[in-house]
Amino acid sequence: MSGGTDRSLRGAVAIVGAAESERIGVVPDRSALELHVESARLALADAGLGIGDVDGVAAAGISPVVVAHALGITPTYLDGTMVGGCSFLVHVRHALAAIAAGLAEVVLITHGESGRSRVGAPPRVFDPASPQGQFEAPYGPVGPPTLFPIGVLRYMQRYGLTHEQLASVAVAQRRWAHQVPRAMFRDLITVEDVLASRMVAYPMHLLECCLVTDGGGALVVTSAARAKAAPGPKPPVYVLGTGEASETPLVSMMEDVTTSKAFRLSSARAFAQAGIGPKDVDHLMIYDAFAHLPIYGLEDLGFVERGEAGAFIAEGRTSPGGELPLNTNGGGLSYTHTGMYGMFLVQESVRQLRGEAAAQVPGVEVSVAQGVGGMFMAAGTLVLGTEATLSG
Repeated sequence: MSGGTDRSLRGAVAIVGAAESERIGVVPDRSALELHVESARLALADAGLGIGDVDGVAAAGISPVVVAHALGITPTYLDGTMVGGCSFLVHVRHALAAIAAGLAEVVLITHGESGRSRVGAPPRVFDPASPQGQFEAPYGPVGPPTLFPIGVLRYMQRYGLTHEQLASVAVAQRRWAHQVPRAMFRDLITVEDVLASRMVAYPMHLLECCLVTDGGGALVVTSAARAKAAPGPKPPVYVLGTGEASETPLVSMMEDVTTSKAFRLSSARAFAQAGIGPKDVDHLMIYDAFAHLPIYGLEDLGFVERGEAGAFIAEGRTSPGGELPLNTNGGGLSYTHTGMYGMFLVQESVRQLRGEAAAQVPGVEVSVAQGVGGMFMAAGTLVLGTEATLSG
């Protein structure tokens, strides 16, 4: 295995169960742990499996030990990797390695977060002794809206991205959310609406910032051999390639604030393992805590040249009917954003590959999910495909 791109692991495991919590958005009567548990039970039912079939548990935000105990599982494989919102994509990668090594047979990956209602959620505080506490907080940033977009003005100056093009990201994703009944925001918006919304932290307007919601989701991962030998009620979604990387815990210390090194490294490994490139992708999910992330992602993953993503989106090429369907659930800007949004990237990729998405794209055989952790701190990438892609 070289650099985490062993081609022999292509399609070695499958996602056989995937489900979100019954409600997303505002769920004041469920704690974070309850959202983990509810989502886990729904995902297992989706896979046609029970608690007794699970021997591996992965979770972020809450210890997998706590989740396993609440579900009545005694796991022999645990993954508590916590690198922000992309943790769940990284969990899939680790589950692939664990299953291939014989360390587990069925891995349950859970997410639950009371991001809006704050029921059973940890307090939002930063450690003053941490790198962020010492070297960023004293200069005035008060959270993601003032930190995450720190490179946007540099990007705009270097590549000529306009405010209208940045706003078009929110417009494009609302066009998808308009077709999704579970999306928190569904009303169609215009570039003018986005630019007229309240300024949060220049140049980001309110409609260019993610939602703050409650919700959960879970995935069930097993070997491709088991998925074929004991098929469940839904078609398996195969993991063709995976990647993970990190750059820096400090957004101000990025090598270049107009591009994510972690995105580039993580996606390159995933594409190499899958044996495909951007031109082979039918459907794309890019973590969108703020409107500039899809712009960075399109370029860092190689879908467009540097400086071209803003115009690409503004021209409608990622919108319904466009050549590259992007964030088809509406994304973190319109669908939901619990705080760690990565689980919902994978959920929508799975739905599209199964052919059961609310805003279904015809003929999806390969979907890529690109997650971010922290403020460009880390990244996780999954290349997922249907059974038809295994012979490719």
